[in-house]
Amino acid sequence: MTQPFELPDFYMPYPARLNPHLEQARAHSKGWARGMGMLEGSGIWDEHDLDSHDYALLCAYTHPDASGPDLALVTDWYVWVFFFDDHFLETFKRSQDREGGKAYLDRLPAFMPMDLADGTPEPTNPVEAGLADLWARTVPAMSAQWRARFAESTRNLLNESLWELSNINAHRIPNPVEYIEMRRKVGGAPWSAGLVEYAVGAEVPAAVAACRPLRVLRDAFSDGVHLRNDLFSYQRETEEEGELANGVLVLETFLGCTTQEAADAVGDLLTSRLQQFEDTTLTELGPLFAEKGLDPKSCADVLAYVKGLQDWQSGGHEWHMRSSRYMNGGATSSSFGCSSSSPASAPCFSPMPSGLGTAVADIRQVAARAGAGRSGARRVRRFTHIPYQRVGPSQLPDFFMPFTTRLSPHLEASRRHTLEWAHRMGMLEEQPGIPGSGIWSEDRLAGFDFPLCAAGIDPDATPGGLDLTSQWLTWGTYGDDYYPAVFGRTRDLAGAKAANDRLSAFMPVDSSATPVPANALERALADLWARTAGPMEVSARRKFRTAIEDMTSSWLWELANQAQNRIPDPVDYIEMRRRTFGSDLTMSLCRLAHGQQVPPEIYDSGPMRSLENAAADYAALMNDTFSYQKEIEFEGEVHNGVLVVQNFFDCDYPAAVAIVGDLMTSRMRQFQHVAANELPVLYDDFKLGAEARKILDGYVEELRNWLAGILTWHQGCHRYAEADLRRRTGTPAQFGGPTGLGTSAVRIPLLSS
Repeated sequence: MTQPFELPDFYMPYPARLNPHLEQARAHSKGWARGMGMLEGSGIWDEHDLDSHDYALLCAYTHPDASGPDLALVTDWYVWVFFFDDHFLETFKRSQDREGGKAYLDRLPAFMPMDLADGTPEPTNPVEAGLADLWARTVPAMSAQWRARFAESTRNLLNESLWELSNINAHRIPNPVEYIEMRRKVGGAPWSAGLVEYAVGAEVPAAVAACRPLRVLRDAFSDGVHLRNDLFSYQRETEEEGELANGVLVLETFLGCTTQEAADAVGDLLTSRLQQFEDTTLTELGPLFAEKGLDPKSCADVLAYVKGLQDWQSGGHEWHMRSSRYMNGGATSSSFGCSSSSPASAPCFSPMPSGLGTAVADIRQVAARAGAGRSGARRVRRFTHIPYQRVGPSQLPDFFMPFTTRLSPHLEASRRHTLEWAHRMGMLEEQPGIPGSGIWSEDRLAGFDFPLCAAGIDPDATPGGLDLTSQWLTWGTYGDDYYPAVFGRTRDLAGAKAANDRLSAFMPVDSSATPVPANALERALADLWARTAGPMEVSARRKFRTAIEDMTSSWLWELANQAQNRIPDPVDYIEMRRRTFGSDLTMSLCRLAHGQQVPPEIYDSGPMRSLENAAADYAALMNDTFSYQKEIEFEGEVHNGVLVVQNFFDCDYPAAVAIVGDLMTSRMRQFQHVAANELPVLYDDFKLGAEARKILDGYVEELRNWLAGILTWHQGCHRYAEADLRRRTGTPAQFGGPTGLGTSAVRIPLLSS
């Protein structure tokens, strides 16, 4: 059969190694599969299928240092998960039986009790029998925290199969961001990461398991595994199974390009995710260890886990190259560095150019001299952006906005009250002893017009409620402007971290006292917290505080990238942009207002997270298009979605704007799809009453107002237009910003998104 595309050169910096206990695992897994009823008579596999897939070889490559018994157990888990995938395909996907598939999936968590003494139901099929057996053999060696994390990833893997089934029923190909998020769950790599902890005998300490570096490592690992699998499995999934959840097909559809071009783009994204894994390991783990005060054993456990993920990545690639399950003709691996076939006397890494002016050398020439190839060029390009380039007025796409804006009748009063409040908080003056902190004036704040945004996103607010929303928007933007001006200018990351830690002290969950505010940022937060969180239940306060801390911690991420002059990886950017934009802060205020009438599980469900993330991405990318000139030309920023797209696709500004516009449209259409098709099913699945359904329908309407109101604000405020930028900075039209040797180091950021 002719391959639909040539596989790309794969970036694989870690060598694959083979576990010596391979044959033992092969023999054991075959006997185990037969004992569970997965072979003869299952209607899914026979012995030849199992032999040709060779999951023992997969596990021997992905867990090269596991003991014989541990390798056998891990192999059984993979036999089970692949059998589940094929069993669900044959039983429910082909017949598009969502109701039957849901009933089937609803039974499976009962076979993963946190306490084995609770027992399990009687298995009715090989999937249930296999899960009950594996759970009982695995969890005695692991902590309660690991059991909870692994059970959750297993449930995600199982339950998101319904998402795939629903898309097949609707003949719907997901957009790229939606696909990456959902593929992590249904693709199972987070589940594989849990088994890495078992196989290497090193659990991730609970103190850091939920922190950003570990989350990014797990997600980057998962994306690498899944994108690689998409390349190898494209032919089987699209030609034999009718599958729509494949990254190559997703990009082929979204970009309107050839299959080969889409495959190359998937290969580039795979490389970017692996390099994100490396960057996180090298730059974020050490500070995390110090911050959390981890003991040496805990640090060693995390590093053993990281090494296990690297082994899985290289071993999984090697297995895909060999398994009959996949398209693998002509596949090769490449690495960042020297080829093993290079003569010993040949230099394998040419020196980088040096001297005055070489920073602006053509990126392709630099990469070629480095011998790094396509993956090396991408890595170098992310760190060699030249700041303060003249880009001209921001170019805007045609915004697909199906919702209309209604403005609160209290807008004018809120404008007055917000200016008065900012004066009282001290936001419109230099902070004592803090150079660079005089970032706003009354005229500037009036032009930003945050009450206009609040009046659109909450048109039915009371006068006091509109003031509160306006002032939260003011505070969040003030902090976002303050951090680059005060800490970014001097690369004072430690000072920024200390400032962040103090901010948390002004958001007590209980009734404990707060410190005396030292500056306007702290004073305003203390005021807003008391007025907003005071009436809340303790659990609601804790959730709201988390939403604010997620936003403030994202400011540190921006400062760290800026210090490295590093354009973010596309996936990391999208996911962190939701935090830097403060989306969850405003959304959480709506959610918390619903009280206890909506089960918290609803807000944690896949459809609701998809709805909110689609809205957040649309709004954040909209901001990026409006703020492009401000950030690129006037601030020397690297955190802008248009710039991220330019860098990733190596394309020009207009092409990047078009891609971002298409992505915004696809996210808006996803928002509409989820609201119209997935939420009603969610309501039925949870058997919600009329009142809860009414509240959630109202929440969807609030998000529609949020989206429309944010666009109206961008179009009406005086924060992003070229004339406003030049007036605030005193820069003539022919001058984009300081240029020449050294200016990128001395330019003080004047504005921030």
